[in-house]
Amino acid sequence: MKRNVMILAAGKSKRMKSKTGKFLHPVLGKPIIRYVVEMSELLGSEKTVVIVNNESEPVKQALRDKELVYALQDPQLGTGHAVMCGVDQLEGGSTLILLGDAPCIREESLLDLFEAHEKAEADLTVLSVNHSNPFNYGRILREGERVIGIREHRDCTPEELLISEINSGVFLLNTDRLKEYLPKLSNDNAQGEYYITDLLELMSADGLKVRAHLISDETELIGINNRSQLWDVTQVMQRRINQKWLVEGVTMISPDTIFIDADVTLSPDVTIYPGTHLRGKTKVAEDVVLGPNAIVSDCTIGRGSTIENSTVKESTIGDYTNVGPYAYMRPGSVVGDHVKVGDFVELKNVTIGNHTKISHLSYVGDGEVGDNVNIGCGVVFVNYDGQRKHHTKVEDNAFIGCNANLVAPVSVGRGAYVAAGTTVTREVPADALAVGRVRQENKPGWAKGKNKAAKE
Repeated sequence: MKRNVMILAAGKSKRMKSKTGKFLHPVLGKPIIRYVVEMSELLGSEKTVVIVNNESEPVKQALRDKELVYALQDPQLGTGHAVMCGVDQLEGGSTLILLGDAPCIREESLLDLFEAHEKAEADLTVLSVNHSNPFNYGRILREGERVIGIREHRDCTPEELLISEINSGVFLLNTDRLKEYLPKLSNDNAQGEYYITDLLELMSADGLKVRAHLISDETELIGINNRSQLWDVTQVMQRRINQKWLVEGVTMISPDTIFIDADVTLSPDVTIYPGTHLRGKTKVAEDVVLGPNAIVSDCTIGRGSTIENSTVKESTIGDYTNVGPYAYMRPGSVVGDHVKVGDFVELKNVTIGNHTKISHLSYVGDGEVGDNVNIGCGVVFVNYDGQRKHHTKVEDNAFIGCNANLVAPVSVGRGAYVAAGTTVTREVPADALAVGRVRQENKPGWAKGKNKAAKE
Protein backbone atom coordinates (compact mmCIF):
# COMPACT_ATOMS: atom_id res chain seq x y z
CA MET A 1 0.00 0.00 0.00
CA LYS A 2 1.16 3.52 -0.79
CA ARG A 3 2.64 5.33 2.21
CA ASN A 4 2.50 9.06 2.84
CA VAL A 5 3.97 10.90 5.81
CA MET A 6 2.92 14.23 7.28
CA ILE A 7 5.25 15.90 9.79
CA LEU A 8 3.83 18.57 12.10
CA ALA A 9 6.49 21.25 12.54
CA ALA A 10 4.66 24.56 12.77
CA GLY A 11 4.95 25.23 16.50
CA LYS A 12 6.67 28.46 17.58
CA SER A 13 8.43 26.71 20.49
CA LYS A 14 8.47 29.66 22.88
CA ARG A 15 9.31 27.40 25.82
CA MET A 16 12.75 26.75 24.34
CA LYS A 17 13.53 30.42 25.04
CA SER A 18 15.82 30.56 22.04
CA LYS A 19 16.25 32.54 18.87
CA THR A 20 16.68 29.17 17.14
CA GLY A 21 13.45 27.39 16.26
CA LYS A 22 12.75 24.24 18.24
CA PHE A 23 12.96 21.92 15.27
CA LEU A 24 16.48 23.11 14.44
CA HIS A 25 18.06 22.51 17.82
CA PRO A 26 20.69 19.79 17.40
CA VAL A 27 20.60 16.34 18.93
CA LEU A 28 23.93 14.58 18.47
CA GLY A 29 24.92 16.54 15.41
CA LYS A 30 21.61 16.79 13.57
CA PRO A 31 18.58 19.08 13.83
CA ILE A 32 15.64 17.48 15.62
CA ILE A 33 13.42 17.54 12.56
CA ARG A 34 16.03 15.85 10.38
CA TYR A 35 15.65 12.65 12.42
CA VAL A 36 11.92 12.65 11.70
CA VAL A 37 12.37 13.36 7.99
CA GLU A 38 14.98 10.60 7.68
CA MET A 39 12.55 8.24 9.42
CA SER A 40 9.99 8.96 6.70
CA GLU A 41 12.61 7.95 4.12
CA LEU A 42 13.33 4.69 5.94
CA LEU A 43 9.62 3.90 5.92
CA GLY A 44 9.47 4.29 2.14
CA SER A 45 7.24 7.35 2.08
CA GLU A 46 6.19 8.27 -1.46
CA LYS A 47 5.32 11.80 -0.39
CA THR A 48 6.34 13.60 2.79
CA VAL A 49 4.52 16.81 3.67
CA VAL A 50 6.02 19.08 6.32
CA ILE A 51 3.68 21.54 8.02
CA VAL A 52 5.57 24.76 8.84
CA ASN A 53 4.89 28.23 10.20
CA ASN A 54 5.59 31.61 8.61
CA GLU A 55 9.21 31.55 9.81
CA SER A 56 10.06 28.35 7.98
CA GLU A 57 13.03 29.35 5.82
CA PRO A 58 15.66 28.04 8.28
CA VAL A 59 13.86 24.70 8.42
CA LYS A 60 13.73 24.47 4.64
CA GLN A 61 17.40 25.36 4.45
CA ALA A 62 18.31 22.63 6.93
CA LEU A 63 16.37 20.11 4.82
CA ARG A 64 17.36 21.42 1.39
CA ASP A 65 18.79 18.06 0.32
CA LYS A 66 15.49 16.26 0.97
CA GLU A 67 12.55 15.78 -1.39
CA LEU A 68 9.73 17.31 0.62
CA VAL A 69 6.49 19.20 0.14
CA TYR A 70 5.81 22.11 2.50
CA ALA A 71 2.46 23.44 3.66
CA LEU A 72 1.97 26.63 5.67
CA GLN A 73 -0.06 26.74 8.88
CA ASP A 74 -0.71 30.37 9.73
CA PRO A 75 -2.15 30.99 12.23
CA GLN A 76 -1.65 27.88 14.37
CA LEU A 77 -5.08 26.60 15.36
CA GLY A 78 -4.28 23.15 16.69
CA THR A 79 -3.05 19.80 15.40
CA GLY A 80 -6.21 19.13 13.43
CA HIS A 81 -5.87 22.47 11.69
CA ALA A 82 -2.23 21.65 10.88
CA VAL A 83 -3.33 18.49 9.09
CA MET A 84 -6.03 20.44 7.24
CA CYS A 85 -3.34 22.77 5.88
CA GLY A 86 -1.49 19.93 4.15
CA VAL A 87 -4.01 17.20 3.45
CA ASP A 88 -4.70 18.36 -0.11
CA GLN A 89 -1.12 17.37 -0.98
CA LEU A 90 -1.91 13.72 -0.20
CA GLU A 91 -3.51 11.11 -2.41
CA GLY A 92 -4.46 7.50 -1.73
CA GLY A 93 -2.92 4.83 0.45
CA SER A 94 -2.28 5.54 4.10
CA THR A 95 -0.91 8.61 5.85
CA LEU A 96 1.34 8.53 8.90
CA ILE A 97 1.23 11.68 11.01
CA LEU A 98 4.43 12.33 12.97
CA LEU A 99 5.48 15.09 15.34
CA GLY A 100 8.50 17.06 14.20
CA ASP A 101 9.76 17.40 17.77
CA ALA A 102 9.75 13.68 18.66
CA PRO A 103 12.87 12.11 17.12
CA CYS A 104 13.17 9.02 19.34
CA ILE A 105 10.62 6.74 17.64
CA ARG A 106 12.31 3.66 16.22
CA GLU A 107 11.90 2.45 12.67
CA GLU A 108 10.88 -1.00 13.98
CA SER A 109 8.01 0.49 15.98
CA LEU A 110 6.60 2.32 12.98
CA LEU A 111 6.97 -0.68 10.68
CA ASP A 112 5.06 -2.73 13.26
CA LEU A 113 2.44 0.02 13.34
CA PHE A 114 1.96 -0.21 9.58
CA GLU A 115 1.75 -4.00 9.76
CA ALA A 116 -0.84 -3.96 12.56
CA HIS A 117 -2.88 -1.25 10.84
CA GLU A 118 -2.97 -3.09 7.53
CA LYS A 119 -3.60 -6.49 9.10
CA ALA A 120 -6.60 -5.13 11.03
CA GLU A 121 -7.81 -3.21 7.96
CA ALA A 122 -8.15 -0.27 10.34
CA ASP A 123 -9.25 3.20 9.35
CA LEU A 124 -7.17 4.83 12.09
CA THR A 125 -4.47 3.47 14.39
CA VAL A 126 -2.85 5.52 17.14
CA LEU A 127 0.55 4.62 18.55
CA SER A 128 0.35 4.26 22.34
CA VAL A 129 2.43 3.20 25.34
CA ASN A 130 1.80 2.30 28.96
CA HIS A 131 3.61 5.20 30.60
CA SER A 132 5.16 5.05 34.07
CA ASN A 133 4.10 8.66 34.67
CA PRO A 134 1.05 9.47 32.53
CA PHE A 135 0.53 12.89 34.14
CA ASN A 136 -0.43 15.52 31.54
CA TYR A 137 -0.81 12.93 28.74
CA GLY A 138 -4.05 12.13 26.96
CA ARG A 139 -5.43 8.71 27.98
CA ILE A 140 -6.50 6.05 25.49
CA LEU A 141 -10.13 5.04 26.10
CA ARG A 142 -10.94 1.49 25.01
CA GLU A 143 -13.77 -0.94 24.73
CA GLY A 144 -11.74 -4.11 24.32
CA GLU A 145 -9.66 -3.83 21.16
CA ARG A 146 -11.76 -0.93 19.99
CA VAL A 147 -10.58 2.60 20.77
CA ILE A 148 -13.43 4.99 21.45
CA GLY A 149 -11.48 8.16 22.14
CA ILE A 150 -8.65 10.05 23.78
CA ARG A 151 -9.31 11.99 26.96
CA GLU A 152 -6.98 14.85 27.82
CA HIS A 153 -5.56 14.72 31.33
CA ARG A 154 -7.39 17.81 32.55
CA ASP A 155 -10.73 16.34 31.44
CA CYS A 156 -10.29 12.83 32.89
CA THR A 157 -12.56 11.36 35.54
CA PRO A 158 -10.87 9.86 38.62
CA GLU A 159 -11.28 6.41 37.03
CA GLU A 160 -9.78 7.55 33.73
CA LEU A 161 -6.78 9.04 35.53
CA LEU A 162 -5.87 5.50 36.55
CA ILE A 163 -5.33 4.58 32.88
CA SER A 164 -1.62 4.36 32.03
CA GLU A 165 -1.98 3.92 28.25
CA ILE A 166 -1.30 7.31 26.69
CA ASN A 167 -1.50 8.96 23.28
CA SER A 168 1.82 9.40 21.48
CA GLY A 169 0.60 11.96 18.96
CA VAL A 170 1.44 9.53 16.15
CA PHE A 171 -1.48 8.47 13.95
CA LEU A 172 -1.82 6.21 10.92
CA LEU A 173 -4.94 6.71 8.83
CA ASN A 174 -6.50 5.68 5.57
CA THR A 175 -5.89 8.82 3.50
CA ASP A 176 -9.38 8.91 2.02
CA ARG A 177 -10.93 8.55 5.50
CA LEU A 178 -8.68 11.34 6.74
CA LYS A 179 -9.95 13.65 4.01
CA GLU A 180 -13.53 12.62 4.73
CA TYR A 181 -13.41 13.28 8.47
CA LEU A 182 -11.18 16.35 8.76
CA PRO A 183 -14.04 18.71 7.80
CA LYS A 184 -16.06 17.25 10.69
CA LEU A 185 -13.62 18.49 13.32
CA SER A 186 -14.95 21.28 15.51
CA ASN A 187 -13.15 24.11 17.28
CA ASP A 188 -15.92 24.43 19.87
CA ASN A 189 -13.58 24.39 22.86
CA ALA A 190 -11.96 26.85 25.25
CA GLN A 191 -8.94 27.29 22.97
CA GLY A 192 -10.91 27.62 19.74
CA GLU A 193 -8.66 25.05 18.09
CA TYR A 194 -9.03 21.87 16.02
CA TYR A 195 -7.54 18.69 17.48
CA ILE A 196 -6.58 15.60 15.55
CA THR A 197 -7.39 13.47 18.61
CA ASP A 198 -11.08 14.25 18.06
CA LEU A 199 -10.93 12.16 14.88
CA LEU A 200 -10.80 8.99 16.99
CA GLU A 201 -14.11 9.68 18.69
CA LEU A 202 -15.79 10.80 15.47
CA MET A 203 -14.68 7.76 13.50
CA SER A 204 -15.34 5.32 16.33
CA ALA A 205 -18.84 6.70 16.81
CA ASP A 206 -19.54 6.00 13.14
CA GLY A 207 -18.46 2.38 13.56
CA LEU A 208 -15.15 2.66 11.74
CA LYS A 209 -12.17 0.58 12.81
CA VAL A 210 -10.12 2.62 15.27
CA ARG A 211 -7.23 0.83 16.96
CA ALA A 212 -4.28 1.57 19.26
CA HIS A 213 -0.93 -0.09 18.65
CA LEU A 214 0.90 -0.47 21.94
CA ILE A 215 4.69 -0.24 22.14
CA SER A 216 6.77 -1.05 25.21
CA ASP A 217 9.42 1.69 25.35
CA GLU A 218 8.07 4.99 26.62
CA THR A 219 11.30 6.82 25.74
CA GLU A 220 10.36 6.55 22.06
CA LEU A 221 7.59 9.05 22.60
CA ILE A 222 9.49 11.86 24.32
CA GLY A 223 8.66 15.20 22.73
CA ILE A 224 10.79 18.32 22.98
CA ASN A 225 9.27 21.56 24.23
CA ASN A 226 12.05 22.88 26.46
CA ARG A 227 15.77 22.46 27.13
CA SER A 228 15.17 19.85 29.83
CA GLN A 229 13.33 17.62 27.37
CA LEU A 230 16.04 18.28 24.79
CA TRP A 231 18.53 16.87 27.28
CA ASP A 232 16.25 13.88 27.96
CA VAL A 233 16.11 13.09 24.25
CA THR A 234 19.86 13.55 23.85
CA GLN A 235 20.49 11.06 26.65
CA VAL A 236 18.14 8.50 25.11
CA MET A 237 19.69 8.83 21.67
CA GLN A 238 23.26 8.77 22.99
CA ARG A 239 22.60 5.63 25.00
CA ARG A 240 21.21 3.92 21.90
CA ILE A 241 24.17 4.96 19.75
CA ASN A 242 26.75 3.87 22.31
CA GLN A 243 24.97 0.56 22.84
CA LYS A 244 24.91 -0.02 19.08
CA TRP A 245 28.69 0.46 18.79
CA LEU A 246 29.40 -1.68 21.85
CA VAL A 247 27.51 -4.51 20.17
CA GLU A 248 29.51 -3.88 16.97
CA GLY A 249 32.83 -4.47 18.74
CA VAL A 250 33.86 -1.04 20.00
CA THR A 251 35.36 -0.81 23.49
CA MET A 252 34.26 2.15 25.59
CA ILE A 253 35.86 2.93 28.92
CA SER A 254 32.94 4.51 30.81
CA PRO A 255 30.32 4.83 28.02
CA ASP A 256 28.31 7.45 29.91
CA THR A 257 31.20 9.91 29.46
CA ILE A 258 31.58 9.33 25.71
CA PHE A 259 29.59 11.37 23.18
CA ILE A 260 29.09 10.08 19.62
CA ASP A 261 27.03 11.83 16.95
CA ALA A 262 24.43 9.98 14.94
CA ASP A 263 26.36 9.99 11.65
CA VAL A 264 29.71 8.79 13.05
CA THR A 265 31.00 5.44 11.72
CA LEU A 266 33.19 3.20 13.88
CA SER A 267 34.99 -0.09 13.20
CA PRO A 268 35.59 -3.15 15.40
CA ASP A 269 38.39 -2.95 17.97
CA VAL A 270 38.24 0.81 18.30
CA THR A 271 38.88 1.84 21.91
CA ILE A 272 37.40 5.05 23.29
CA TYR A 273 38.39 6.61 26.60
CA PRO A 274 36.36 9.01 28.78
CA GLY A 275 35.70 12.58 27.74
CA THR A 276 35.84 11.85 24.01
CA HIS A 277 33.48 13.58 21.57
CA LEU A 278 33.06 12.17 18.04
CA ARG A 279 31.12 14.59 15.88
CA GLY A 280 29.63 15.00 12.43
CA LYS A 281 30.45 12.35 9.83
CA THR A 282 33.66 11.13 11.42
CA LYS A 283 34.87 7.70 10.23
CA VAL A 284 37.20 5.63 12.38
CA ALA A 285 39.06 2.52 11.18
CA GLU A 286 39.98 -0.59 13.18
CA ASP A 287 42.34 -0.57 16.18
CA VAL A 288 42.20 3.18 16.68
CA VAL A 289 42.51 4.51 20.24
CA LEU A 290 40.66 7.74 20.99
CA GLY A 291 41.05 9.76 24.16
CA PRO A 292 40.89 10.45 26.88
CA ASN A 293 39.44 13.86 26.05
CA ALA A 294 39.70 13.70 22.26
CA ILE A 295 37.40 15.95 20.23
CA VAL A 296 37.13 14.74 16.64
CA SER A 297 34.82 16.47 14.14
CA ASP A 298 34.14 15.37 10.55
CA CYS A 299 37.40 13.46 10.23
CA THR A 300 38.66 10.21 8.75
CA ILE A 301 41.00 8.28 11.05
CA GLY A 302 43.15 5.43 9.68
CA ARG A 303 43.83 2.02 11.18
CA GLY A 304 45.82 1.81 14.41
CA SER A 305 46.14 5.55 14.98
CA THR A 306 45.79 7.28 18.34
CA ILE A 307 44.41 10.67 19.36
CA GLU A 308 44.97 11.68 22.97
CA ASN A 309 43.76 14.88 24.65
CA SER A 310 43.58 16.65 21.29
CA THR A 311 41.14 18.44 18.99
CA VAL A 312 40.92 17.41 15.33
CA LYS A 313 38.55 19.12 12.87
CA GLU A 314 37.74 18.31 9.23
CA SER A 315 41.00 16.46 8.71
CA THR A 316 42.31 13.10 7.54
CA ILE A 317 44.74 10.97 9.54
CA GLY A 318 46.47 7.95 8.01
CA ASP A 319 47.36 4.58 9.53
CA TYR A 320 49.40 4.14 12.72
CA THR A 321 49.75 7.86 13.33
CA ASN A 322 49.91 9.35 16.83
CA VAL A 323 48.30 12.70 17.61
CA GLY A 324 48.75 14.44 20.95
CA PRO A 325 48.57 14.98 23.75
CA TYR A 326 47.35 18.55 23.38
CA ALA A 327 47.60 18.83 19.61
CA TYR A 328 45.22 20.90 17.50
CA MET A 329 44.50 19.89 13.90
CA ARG A 330 42.43 22.50 12.11
CA PRO A 331 40.38 22.01 8.92
CA GLY A 332 42.15 20.87 5.78
CA SER A 333 44.94 18.91 7.43
CA VAL A 334 45.89 15.63 5.74
CA VAL A 335 48.38 13.53 7.70
CA GLY A 336 49.97 10.35 6.33
CA ASP A 337 50.93 7.01 7.88
CA HIS A 338 53.29 6.49 10.83
CA VAL A 339 53.37 10.21 11.61
CA LYS A 340 53.87 11.82 15.01
CA VAL A 341 51.97 15.04 15.77
CA GLY A 342 53.06 15.76 19.32
CA ASP A 343 52.16 18.00 22.21
CA PHE A 344 51.20 21.60 21.52
CA VAL A 345 51.51 21.18 17.76
CA GLU A 346 49.00 23.04 15.60
CA LEU A 347 48.31 22.02 12.00
CA LYS A 348 46.11 23.90 9.54
CA ASN A 349 45.44 23.29 5.85
CA VAL A 350 48.60 21.24 5.45
CA THR A 351 49.62 17.90 3.94
CA ILE A 352 52.05 15.78 5.97
CA GLY A 353 53.83 12.81 4.37
CA ASN A 354 54.52 9.37 5.84
CA HIS A 355 56.99 8.79 8.70
CA THR A 356 57.27 12.50 9.46
CA LYS A 357 57.68 13.76 13.02
CA ILE A 358 56.43 17.07 14.42
CA SER A 359 57.00 16.31 18.06
CA HIS A 360 56.22 19.47 20.00
CA LEU A 361 55.47 23.19 20.16
CA SER A 362 55.22 23.91 16.43
CA TYR A 363 52.82 25.65 14.05
CA VAL A 364 52.59 24.11 10.58
CA GLY A 365 50.01 25.86 8.41
CA ASP A 366 49.28 26.34 4.71
CA GLY A 367 51.98 24.01 3.55
CA GLU A 368 53.16 20.69 2.23
CA VAL A 369 55.57 18.47 4.16
CA GLY A 370 57.05 15.37 2.54
CA ASP A 371 57.95 11.92 3.83
CA ASN A 372 60.46 11.24 6.60
CA VAL A 373 60.79 14.88 7.60
CA ASN A 374 61.77 15.95 11.11
CA ILE A 375 60.36 19.25 12.34
CA GLY A 376 61.98 20.31 15.59
CA CYS A 377 60.58 22.00 18.66
CA GLY A 378 59.31 25.55 18.18
CA VAL A 379 59.25 25.57 14.37
CA VAL A 380 56.83 28.05 12.81
CA PHE A 381 55.51 28.18 9.26
CA VAL A 382 55.18 31.95 8.94
CA ASN A 383 52.28 31.92 6.50
CA TYR A 384 50.58 35.30 6.91
CA ASP A 385 51.96 38.66 5.76
CA GLY A 386 49.12 40.69 7.25
CA GLN A 387 46.98 40.49 4.11
CA ARG A 388 47.37 37.07 2.49
CA LYS A 389 48.27 33.50 3.41
CA HIS A 390 51.28 31.96 1.64
CA HIS A 391 52.46 28.39 1.04
CA THR A 392 55.49 26.57 2.47
CA LYS A 393 56.90 23.36 1.00
CA VAL A 394 59.29 21.00 2.78
CA GLU A 395 60.43 18.06 0.64
CA ASP A 396 61.22 14.47 1.65
CA ASN A 397 63.97 13.71 4.19
CA ALA A 398 64.47 17.34 5.18
CA PHE A 399 65.41 18.32 8.73
CA ILE A 400 64.10 21.53 10.30
CA GLY A 401 65.95 22.46 13.48
CA CYS A 402 64.43 23.87 16.64
CA ASN A 403 63.04 27.42 16.67
CA ALA A 404 63.34 27.84 12.91
CA ASN A 405 60.98 30.21 11.09
CA LEU A 406 60.01 29.38 7.51
CA VAL A 407 58.71 32.64 6.05
CA ALA A 408 56.31 31.79 3.22
CA PRO A 409 56.31 31.60 0.29
CA VAL A 410 59.38 29.42 0.64
CA SER A 411 60.57 25.87 -0.01
CA VAL A 412 63.11 23.53 1.58
CA GLY A 413 64.56 20.97 -0.83
CA ARG A 414 64.86 17.22 -0.49
CA GLY A 415 67.33 16.17 2.18
CA ALA A 416 68.15 19.76 3.17
CA TYR A 417 68.90 20.90 6.72
CA VAL A 418 67.75 24.10 8.39
CA ALA A 419 69.87 24.94 11.40
CA ALA A 420 68.27 25.66 14.76
CA GLY A 421 67.22 29.27 15.21
CA THR A 422 67.31 30.05 11.49
CA THR A 423 64.80 32.31 9.77
CA VAL A 424 64.39 31.06 6.21
CA THR A 425 63.24 33.63 3.63
CA ARG A 426 64.68 32.08 0.44
CA GLU A 427 64.61 28.66 -1.17
CA VAL A 428 66.87 26.06 0.45
CA PRO A 429 68.28 23.75 -2.27
CA ALA A 430 68.26 19.98 -1.94
CA ASP A 431 70.93 18.61 0.42
CA ALA A 432 71.97 22.12 1.50
CA LEU A 433 72.38 23.50 5.02
CA ALA A 434 70.59 26.79 5.70
CA VAL A 435 72.01 28.87 8.55
CA GLY A 436 70.49 32.27 9.16
CA ARG A 437 71.36 33.31 12.69
CA VAL A 438 73.83 35.71 14.34
CA ARG A 439 77.23 34.09 14.86
CA GLN A 440 77.94 33.31 18.50
CA GLU A 441 80.63 35.38 20.21
CA ASN A 442 82.11 34.39 23.60
CA LYS A 443 83.68 37.09 25.83
CA PRO A 444 85.97 35.43 28.40
CA GLY A 445 85.52 36.66 31.97
CA TRP A 446 82.63 38.97 31.13
CA ALA A 447 80.19 37.44 33.59
CA LYS A 448 82.72 37.49 36.47
CA GLY A 449 83.28 41.19 35.97
CA LYS A 450 79.56 41.91 35.78
CA ASN A 451 78.87 40.04 38.98
CA LYS A 452 81.71 41.83 40.80
CA ALA A 453 80.36 45.22 39.73
CA ALA A 454 76.91 44.28 40.96
CA LYS A 455 78.23 43.43 44.43
CA GLU A 456 80.02 46.78 44.70
